[in-house]
Amino acid sequence: MQTSQNRATRTFMDYGSISQAMDGICGLYERKLKDLNPAIRNITYDIEDLYAFIDGLADMSALTYDHSLQAFLPYDRQWIKQRMFQHLKKLAH
Repeated sequence: MQTSQNRATRTFMDYGSISQAMDGICGLYERKLKDLNPAIRNITYDIEDLYAFIDGLADMSALTYDHSLQAFLPYDRQWIKQRMFQHLKKLAH
């Protein structure tokens, strides 16, 4: 991910699964909310807020390893948002 147009803000994270990556993105957003609202103990948000966070980044993409191709495949933020929806839907049940 890259938080601004400045390439120095580019950050790489490594997760063991897509589910862990989605949890990681939620954690990033939750930390940002806590930084912006230090006096509020319980902060709530919905998926649209999370989507706005993802869309507000200068760049966000995912590389997932495909064992059959033995290569990493790139995915854009739209794919990340679709996977996030599936992930949160699964957690809600």
